[in-house]
Amino acid sequence: MQLDLAGRHALVCGASQGIGHATAIELASLGASVTMLARSADKLAAIAAALPHAATGQRHDSIAVDMANTANLDEHVRKLAATHPVHILVNNTGGPPGGLAHTAAPEDYLAALRQHLMAGQTLLQAVLPGMREAGWGRVVNVISTSVKEPIAGLGVSNTTRAAVAGWAKTVSGEIAADGITVNNILPGYTRTGRLAGLITGKAQKSGQSEDAVAKGMLAGVPAGRFGEPEEVAAVVAFLCTPAAAYVNGVSIAVDGGRTRALA
Repeated sequence: MQLDLAGRHALVCGASQGIGHATAIELASLGASVTMLARSADKLAAIAAALPHAATGQRHDSIAVDMANTANLDEHVRKLAATHPVHILVNNTGGPPGGLAHTAAPEDYLAALRQHLMAGQTLLQAVLPGMREAGWGRVVNVISTSVKEPIAGLGVSNTTRAAVAGWAKTVSGEIAADGITVNNILPGYTRTGRLAGLITGKAQKSGQSEDAVAKGMLAGVPAGRFGEPEEVAAVVAFLCTPAAAYVNGVSIAVDGGRTRALA
């Protein structure tokens, strides 16, 4: 199985923690040069310096930028791509706050769409010329199982994630002939800061203990446990390899079997 990413350059968003951080490590271990993108410059620089070097010529770097600021994002990524073309784009950013869909302010939806959908479009347009020139590219969007089954209490997130999935499916058919694939990873309950925050929020609203809330969530997971960021990152990384060249336009749940939908 061809998993070697030597000579490829990956841009991993949300790479300072959780799934993004784990993905950066996994791609670097497969030989890719990795540029990590998040808001904290000092934290990113330290993490980038610790990434593995598994192939000759690998160089790792970082960009400190807020994905919600699409103008700034576009400027930084176009500058990167002009000197170091990007072959792999991992779209990953923090989810919108919890809450009911019908009580959310219109501005909440606009902010979430800017941080997720518009940021994804901005990034794609910035890196696409380099992928086309190489005749090879991978775009992987880390979104949510809510695109298959909406999650109660995450109204804005459910809506925004579905929009990203629809965008990705459309784009996957438009650029496949250029040797570029576009796929989605749908993490289930994964042990990240996002999950910890959701558990705390539910506990405060319900009056239950955090342990009780966690056990209630796990009751719906056949695997009986929360996932680890590294388990999600492994599937993201596979989709970025030559071995996954014929996988395009799909949404893959990595959730311990929690999603009941067949497709």
